[in-house]
Amino acid sequence: MTTASSRAVPTLIGSVQRALRLLEAVGTHRDGAPAKQLAREAGLPLPTAYHLLRTLTYEGYLRRENGVFLFGAAAERLVGDGALPSRRGTMAQSLSRWRDVVGAPVYCAIYREGEIELLAVADTPEAPAVDEWAAFRETGHAHAIGQCLLSRLDERAREDHLDRHPVRPLTRYSVRDRAAFLARLRSLERTEPVIERQEYALGTVCAAIPITAGFTAAAMAISVPLEQEERLLPAVERLRGEVASLLRSFVFSISI
Repeated sequence: MTTASSRAVPTLIGSVQRALRLLEAVGTHRDGAPAKQLAREAGLPLPTAYHLLRTLTYEGYLRRENGVFLFGAAAERLVGDGALPSRRGTMAQSLSRWRDVVGAPVYCAIYREGEIELLAVADTPEAPAVDEWAAFRETGHAHAIGQCLLSRLDERAREDHLDRHPVRPLTRYSVRDRAAFLARLRSLERTEPVIERQEYALGTVCAAIPITAGFTAAAMAISVPLEQEERLLPAVERLRGEVASLLRSFVFSISI
């Protein structure tokens, strides 16, 4: 027989929930983040975030360096015990498994607050990731994962992005201007991978696929050397076939 007490909703302590959201936000920034950004990502009023950040810093769960907050010694001890793994680290471990499956570097990125954010990359010394010689968030028109993300935006959001990050050729294979780039996006088939050949980095070809992450535009990509281009489509198709399992592994790691 089910009692009234067993059906009762558990008492939730709001301040603890808010503090945990701040810790989760800190965990997505390897180099730390300022209070205003953490408050925004945790969905908290700035005064509340300041109060909690000061408390977490006092207790040793955070530390403040050069105006940004990072995990402190107390949080790192928890991480070492596996009780509070950072979401970025958890995602990197998940991607590493699929890197080994497809035999190529694997990237995961989302479009958040008007910017392309590369969440995690898994590669090996034998198959290194593409060197970020030009900031990924500013050159979405030139790489597969950026093109995939921008293709998922509505027209207004896409135009706003291109106003802030104008289309410019990075290599002789890059799209030349905004009109040509928008025409390319319109030609993309939603069910097909986005392919990019030497548009961001000479000697490299990439493919990206969209993934489902609530209302957030998200994508995964792989890259291979130009001389191994025949591996690209089979590898990305295998990755796409495993996306459902992959999402089960890190769906809670993506900040929506």
